[in-house]
Amino acid sequence: MRALLVCPEFPMSFWSFRKSCQLRGNRTVNPPLGLLTVAALLPPAWELRLADLNTRSLTEEDWQWADLILISAMYIQREGLLALIKEAKRRGKTVVAGGPHPTSLPEAALEAGCDFVVRGEGEITVPLLLKAMRAEKTGVIETDERPDLTTSPIPRFDLLRLDDYAAFTIQTSRGCPFDCEFCDVVNLFGRKPRHKTPKQVIAELETLYRLGATGNVFICDDNFIGSKKQARALLQEIIAWSKSRGEPYSFLTQASVNLGQDPDMIDLMTAARLGEVFIGIESPDENVLETSHKYHNIKNPLLESLRTLKQNGMEVIGSFIIGLDGERPGAGERICAFIEQTDIPVNMLGVLQAAPHTHLWHRLEKEGRLREDVGDNLGTFSALNYEPDRPEAGIMQEYVEAWDYLYEPSRYLARAYRYYLAMRPARRDPAMAAGAPPRRDHAPHQGMTCRQRLNQLRSVVKILWWQGVRPPYRRQFWTQLIGMWRQNPSRVRQYLLTCAEGEDLFDLRQMVRDKVAAIIEERNLEVPAAKSWGRAAAR
Repeated sequence: MRALLVCPEFPMSFWSFRKSCQLRGNRTVNPPLGLLTVAALLPPAWELRLADLNTRSLTEEDWQWADLILISAMYIQREGLLALIKEAKRRGKTVVAGGPHPTSLPEAALEAGCDFVVRGEGEITVPLLLKAMRAEKTGVIETDERPDLTTSPIPRFDLLRLDDYAAFTIQTSRGCPFDCEFCDVVNLFGRKPRHKTPKQVIAELETLYRLGATGNVFICDDNFIGSKKQARALLQEIIAWSKSRGEPYSFLTQASVNLGQDPDMIDLMTAARLGEVFIGIESPDENVLETSHKYHNIKNPLLESLRTLKQNGMEVIGSFIIGLDGERPGAGERICAFIEQTDIPVNMLGVLQAAPHTHLWHRLEKEGRLREDVGDNLGTFSALNYEPDRPEAGIMQEYVEAWDYLYEPSRYLARAYRYYLAMRPARRDPAMAAGAPPRRDHAPHQGMTCRQRLNQLRSVVKILWWQGVRPPYRRQFWTQLIGMWRQNPSRVRQYLLTCAEGEDLFDLRQMVRDKVAAIIEERNLEVPAAKSWGRAAAR
């Protein structure tokens, strides 16, 4: 059997960071970990080929080679998923679809002609799929069981073209103990976190290492500290393994904001070179957080938690939502004011979307507030798929104004400067601090290649051109860069990378304006006059 595993293209979103990827010489941010895990669960005798459409196009030879097409898709990839199913069926191929979108909305894939729709996690559903294929019983493959992750295999990282990706992905757990109303993690993976053993995780890192993967590793857990006991045990193993391999990777992950109340955990994470975390802050309004069941964001002062993370060397990417129930007018302004207080440079700001089969989805459905005329490819630029409890036009206007405010280049650079200036100096290897050369071993990593050094030099030159020569705010860039170099030189590299990410966010700022304008026109909304609230937000 020849199986072609296909990842549909992601449309432009907050997570695209296309310029940043090009800066590093990569094609996209992360590889499709779900498909790599499925590949490891398929029969060893099968021939496998990965087609990530974010890095290359499908060729005629791909289509002719394949006997079976397996597609995994998130909500935002809906259009690509359905188009691929239809094209594969036009060519007479057997098609299997899985991932978050088919799991939550199997009808759409079936209507497009899909032979098998797999709902749930591959460790249990792939064997069921193979059994159904042998019996020639098409349709939905599903089970209520959740797999024990200690049985999960090492993903087939060998199917990747390593240079295509800015960061590699591993997963150490699934599920989250919290139950935020709008989040689909509980629907997909449950509230009880399940974990791989530290030995399994180290085996995955060792596999990446021996393949020659370099750079960052994204631990894409739903909540890395869902079990702090498990997180501590894993971090100790990562620290030991990293030291034995010359610390080849930096890590980033997702966690809840209560991490900011645990300095010892932060210290352990940064010791493991896990120094960047995506946190769902969502709103500075406590009543809104309570309505959304995000109680852990209320338990302790948000500003205090985020300040602790910053001061102890943790980079935070914040997530905020406009349009939550119970929200008062001016939410966008309050969010921007809060962000200015925290100094967090990079923030994902979105309008609320009711993801299928979340608690929010079911509540809105019961209240008759779900919209049937809005698609389910939920993303950065999607229209509201529900009737909000305050005027929709005001929500959309605040969304645009918040993007305008946050990603005005000079303001963005100022936040980045304040953030990294306030961080404690980065850790350094004790031997290197004493003057010893960097450690080397006899494994595949023997320092940077000439090509990598050249790419790094080109990257620095591009950043300096983008922000130090071309724009009107170039004087601010140089003043801040010199200030960083003098006052916190160990954070200069992180600061420059964040400046580079700004180029993507500045472009998205204009795209948000255009997309929201199209939504407003399509829905014939009467938008209130834009107001200047920059001073209030800056206070």
